[in-house]
Amino acid sequence: MSYSARYLNPSEAAKRLGVSAKALRLYEQRDLLVPVRTAAGWRTYGPVEMARASEIIALRNLGLSLTQIKRVLGGDPDGLEPALAAHQARLELQLRQAAGAIEKVSAIRAGLAGGRTPSLGEVAGLMKPAGELSAAFDLPWPWGGERFELYDIRQLTYIIGPLGSGKTRLAHALAEALPGAIFIGLDRLENGGAAARRLIDADPTLKTRIAETLSWLIEDGATESAALIALLVALEATDAAILVVDMIEQGLDQASQQAVIAYLRRRPAGARPLFMMTRSSSILDLDAVTADEAIILCPANHSPPSLVAPYPGAPGYEAVATCLATPEVRARTEGVIAWRPNVA
Repeated sequence: MSYSARYLNPSEAAKRLGVSAKALRLYEQRDLLVPVRTAAGWRTYGPVEMARASEIIALRNLGLSLTQIKRVLGGDPDGLEPALAAHQARLELQLRQAAGAIEKVSAIRAGLAGGRTPSLGEVAGLMKPAGELSAAFDLPWPWGGERFELYDIRQLTYIIGPLGSGKTRLAHALAEALPGAIFIGLDRLENGGAAARRLIDADPTLKTRIAETLSWLIEDGATESAALIALLVALEATDAAILVVDMIEQGLDQASQQAVIAYLRRRPAGARPLFMMTRSSSILDLDAVTADEAIILCPANHSPPSLVAPYPGAPGYEAVATCLATPEVRARTEGVIAWRPNVA
């Protein structure tokens, strides 16, 4: 990709690259990218810096940790093979899904040629991926029983809303309605994650998996903590088809949150879907949402929950953005609940 010879400020560079400005700052903090400084000390990015940033982003999208990326950029290819294998698996899955869709289209066209008119359901089904999961249920209070339907479930789905919006009730309802789903609550943190430690001590295989994942996260900047281990055990210690997690950022510092979301994004194709309640801008970075991710907003006025596209101007985008806060602000407001005055 070629860039203009002029130097770009962080906002312009981030927009060109398709990432957030804070992602560029993170790359700088990890000594992966060194912006050029103006005489006044402002960061700027020229062709060389933009090219390096593109390489970092490409490797990041393959699922490499920032530590692995640093080694690759330094000439050590270790870590590329498993990342490329996982990427190939994703592409092969997409190819199989496309082949299945082509077969459906061919069958309908053949039917048309033979004088058979397809049903509306058959035509609508062409727009749905193979093996699609779905949920349909009546919404609990405070929505008053309105119908909620969810199609095309992505690998990562964020559930967001202001305090008192009902997002926890929606999360529980999803866990009950989705086939094979379970809800992972904040009880995972009780007694310093004692339950998680007991599970690890009782299961050597789980202990090994947690150790490997924890090592990857620490390499990527995470801080080992009881909250992080409890979250990993909750994610790894069940064979449920779908997980719905309450406030995934709870107890994690900013670097750990960034490492966790990067880890979740690098899972192989076909990994079980994960629904996450969050209000952290480090977990839900609106500039970094991929095609495999979705956002469900629970509005403050208790309108029915809705899917929100991750770009400015989309319905609900501004409401989502106002719900998000930095990890520092989230830490100060942990435990705060919505207060609703009594109305006579």
